[in-house]
Amino acid sequence: MIVTYRPTLEDLWFREKFLSDPDTMSYNAPWGGTIPFPREKWQDWYARWVAHRDGNQRYYRYLLNAESREFVGEIAYHLDPEQGIYLADVIVHAKYRGKGYGKEGLALLCQAAKDNGLVELYDNIAAGNPSIRLFLNMGFSIVDAAEDRVMLKKVL
Repeated sequence: MIVTYRPTLEDLWFREKFLSDPDTMSYNAPWGGTIPFPREKWQDWYARWVAHRDGNQRYYRYLLNAESREFVGEIAYHLDPEQGIYLADVIVHAKYRGKGYGKEGLALLCQAAKDNGLVELYDNIAAGNPSIRLFLNMGFSIVDAAEDRVMLKKVL
């Protein structure tokens, strides 16, 4: 079983670790792959994504294995001001994939979004990414598709 965990500033070592892992970030290959997240960026990022109090603009949590007490991934959403929609983010570290954490994490994210007053949640996923099937199985539907990406939506 996994639970959500609000990371501390010092816990961002985990985010730095998985963003720099090529296997974990393989889904992001069409947009550049791994993402540098050096320690000097942590404070500003933390203030925007975690320390704020407005769950209607941004939400961010780690996924924590309740038994082993290990971080296994992250879930988040944010309001995209250009499109006027809330975009989801579910990333499970590569070494923990295939164990149901993505499904549990997506369910937790949808519930948090609903609890925070959101009525719809979207995700823009690279075409061919196997997580598309997960989102469809969790009640999302395809609202737009292009050669390189698929936009999915769920009414909460």
